[in-house]
Amino acid sequence: MRIFGIVLIVVGLLALAFGGISWTKREKVVDLGPIQAETQKRETLPLPPIFGGVAVVAGIALIVVSGKR
Repeated sequence: MRIFGIVLIVVGLLALAFGGISWTKREKVVDLGPIQAETQKRETLPLPPIFGGVAVVAGIALIVVSGKR
């Protein structure tokens, strides 16, 4: 439980700091034998600040509860 709480805190702080998760995806546009063309597409998964706050509070609560036992 304690490790899960720490993970929640880290994820929550990252969500608050960056506002989302971004990655780059490569796609083939043209594939005509020896001629190939690719494009890079940046995709983003936005995370609202409320998610980050809730994750941090839940992580702290898990650490506190696991520490009392």
